[in-house]
Amino acid sequence: MAAPKSKKSLPVKKPSASAASDAKPAARQRKRGPRSLYTPAEVHEIFRRFSVQRPEPKGELDYVNAFTLLVAVVLSAQATDAGVNKATRPLFAVADTPQKMLALGEARVGDYIRTIGLWRNKAKNVIALSRALIDDYGGRVPEDRDELVKLPGVGRKTANVVLNVAFGLHTMAVDTHIFRIGNRIGLAPGKTPEQVEQALLKVIPVEYMRHAHHWLILHGRYVCKARKPDCPACVIADICKSKEKTTDVPAPLVPISPLEEAALAEVQ
Repeated sequence: MAAPKSKKSLPVKKPSASAASDAKPAARQRKRGPRSLYTPAEVHEIFRRFSVQRPEPKGELDYVNAFTLLVAVVLSAQATDAGVNKATRPLFAVADTPQKMLALGEARVGDYIRTIGLWRNKAKNVIALSRALIDDYGGRVPEDRDELVKLPGVGRKTANVVLNVAFGLHTMAVDTHIFRIGNRIGLAPGKTPEQVEQALLKVIPVEYMRHAHHWLILHGRYVCKARKPDCPACVIADICKSKEKTTDVPAPLVPISPLEEAALAEVQ
């Protein structure tokens, strides 16, 4: 009886160069995360309207200098801006520098901020960060995120607020409102605040970055609210691509600036 013939192994088929190149963009897309739903022109128009609606947006925390801003933002964690302002007005009247705050002491700081949530731990952080500013930075608030986050009670969001508001840097502090808007309307989707931050930094035009943080916070606080967005009052309602949008009416008319009016006149 003849011996059975041995089976030949089939050659392993290598992926073609074109298939490999097609796989690379997909891998990069997975690593990069979901993209904005808006074109650059649409993003530009969104922030142009925000700029017309609120030409000089302001944060709602009271402060008198970079140090008091830093303290106010630290205290604002899990607290309302109004509640923080009520406590810090008398506090900052007597302690508006790290030296004065340190001299005041933890117990006295605690007396001033007792109405704020987690006040005991926050009083410790305020004293500790005041001491660190004196010992390590000559009493000055550093203009560097890596240095700021070394301070007690200071995270990335707090550092970004201080850098943007006190020093005018183009940072994006992602709070609960900005995180919600980034994902709800698809402007800058992300699973974490830092992912949303990086996505916003990529899509927002540079000429609008200075105030973009405040525009988004105020829009989330008063219009694109957590429970139910107030779409009829929204200046970007006709552009918005959110699945939660409750109206298809055109965006409300907003006044244009003199520069925009002059540009339109030249075109006509």
